[in-house]
Amino acid sequence: MREVGEEISRIQSVVLRSQQPDGSWRFCLESSPTTDAHMIILLRTLGIDDEQLMDGLTARITALQHENGAWKLYPDEAEGNLSTTVDCYYALLLSRRYEKNVPRMARARAFIRSKGGLGEANLLTKFATALAGQYKWPAHFLVPVEIALLPPRSPISFYDFVGYARVHLAPMMIVADRKYVKATADTPDLSDLHVNPSVAPGVYPHRMMERFMRDGQNFLAAIHEHVVRLPFLPGLLHELSLRRLEQFMLARVEADGTLYNYSTSTFFMIFALLARGYSPRDPLIVKAMSGLRESLYETAQGPHLQLATSAVWDTALLSHALQQSGLPASHPAIQRANRYLLQKQQHTFGDWKIRNPAGTPGGWGFSHYNTMNPDIDDTTAALRALRSQSRLDKTAAAAWKRGLDWLLSMQNDDGGWPAFEKNTDSLLISSLPIEGADTVSTDPSSVDLTGRTLEFLGRYAGYKESDAPVQKAIRWLLAHQEKDGSWYGRWGIAYLYGTWAALTGMMAVGVSPDHPAVQKAVDWLTRQQNADGGWGESCHSDEKKTYVPLGASTPSQTAWALDALIAVHSRPTPAIERGVAYLSRQSLATDWTTSYPTGGGRPGGTYFAYHSYRWIWPLIALSHYQRKYVSAS
Repeated sequence: MREVGEEISRIQSVVLRSQQPDGSWRFCLESSPTTDAHMIILLRTLGIDDEQLMDGLTARITALQHENGAWKLYPDEAEGNLSTTVDCYYALLLSRRYEKNVPRMARARAFIRSKGGLGEANLLTKFATALAGQYKWPAHFLVPVEIALLPPRSPISFYDFVGYARVHLAPMMIVADRKYVKATADTPDLSDLHVNPSVAPGVYPHRMMERFMRDGQNFLAAIHEHVVRLPFLPGLLHELSLRRLEQFMLARVEADGTLYNYSTSTFFMIFALLARGYSPRDPLIVKAMSGLRESLYETAQGPHLQLATSAVWDTALLSHALQQSGLPASHPAIQRANRYLLQKQQHTFGDWKIRNPAGTPGGWGFSHYNTMNPDIDDTTAALRALRSQSRLDKTAAAAWKRGLDWLLSMQNDDGGWPAFEKNTDSLLISSLPIEGADTVSTDPSSVDLTGRTLEFLGRYAGYKESDAPVQKAIRWLLAHQEKDGSWYGRWGIAYLYGTWAALTGMMAVGVSPDHPAVQKAVDWLTRQQNADGGWGESCHSDEKKTYVPLGASTPSQTAWALDALIAVHSRPTPAIERGVAYLSRQSLATDWTTSYPTGGGRPGGTYFAYHSYRWIWPLIALSHYQRKYVSAS
């Protein structure tokens, strides 16, 4: 098909023009305006006079407000998101750009109150407002600081939480323990956001108290049982715990000053340092703010503080996609990209070592400044990109082998792969009465990571269905297929993502296309195709844990579904041809579907619009179509 070749060329041109001088690609990782609100809070709290940046941040926030006064996590979210609206309302008042009586603020306030007020907001929002004295700290935070003293091998420890949860919890535990408040002359009065002032507000919603009495008390008792055995005087334990948490944070500060390169954890770290007595002008805080500034991305509406930067992820995926589309490893753009990736391979031990003592470093992380938190997805992405070069270059070959060894060492005992840390799936931690504990506190095996790892092992590392790690992974995948034939994906939206990962993974290692599970998945995928030939799934799926169609098609989700069908079928089917026709014109589209968030973060709380995705996944799917059906004919 001529249209396929033309679309591949168009996407190649866009991608090649956007490569940075250092060989990387740095597209925006867009999430909700909560991070922009955080930047406003920090600027005012620290007394940093940057009104130009303040103008840009407030311009972006106001541009994203809806007619009913609310802000949303994704376009089709019903009415709006309470917590995001509270964050934006608070930040706009704090910015000194808006007063409460302005219509847009009145509409936001009315929306907040109609949804139950500040007391129904999520934990991060309650912490942010408690730090300003606008929400009551609880008498005791559910996770006591003493847990920091327990060794990682203890029956219960701080390391039962996954790394990205730990770097948020550590500073939050410090400020909650100190009941720290840092109000300024600009801090607005948010008392009118409390719908029922007669009920004393606290960090935990009332609906969680029953779970607290059951699971929370057991958790606290387990911690107490082990803490009392520590060889310290009781009076020293508390201060020692706080010092340990402080040391934990500082040991994980990256070269740019941020904590694990997450803007949200860095936000709370700055307040934790203030609570520990650091000056607002301390070099650590100054450097952290500098790192946050580096994470700003200029969007059409104004600067956006990215929750994380995605340079390594984008670069690995785009280098691989360009090679799939026909560019050789010797192409200058591929050479530059791969030099960048080789520089970003990690050679030091991170927290992953605790549960994987036999592993040796060799993985890749997500962000440009990520040096200690490698993950499975970025590692397989980098290894795909480097595969061709590793056959020609000894340095690349050695790096590729180290990466493969680390990847294999990270397989969970149940046969699947986690995102960051091996066998970090404590039932006690995931059942804690903290919102999101079941989805973001631990790091169990996931379909998407397991499927993508199988796809890499089969297509690029020579593994087959008969190999032991592959057998374990396939058994795990088959056991986690949904009744309707789909699979749920943790880090993308959601059933289209998981089903694509599972199918492409199983096909790569030699599972038969006639396998009943495969055929059931293909039938499900085909039934979800839209009339325009594409596929689209709502972020509602991720919240409800059941498939919810978007009612429109998106480039990345169409590419995932199409790529899965291509992997299964030896010849193009009508569904494949309609999908190809849709993707063959997607690079010319400019509507909301091209920027719909299809990346997962925190179910019901964080979704990502990867600005790179509209190019990466269509380029890969179309290239696979052309290679399998056109070039081979």
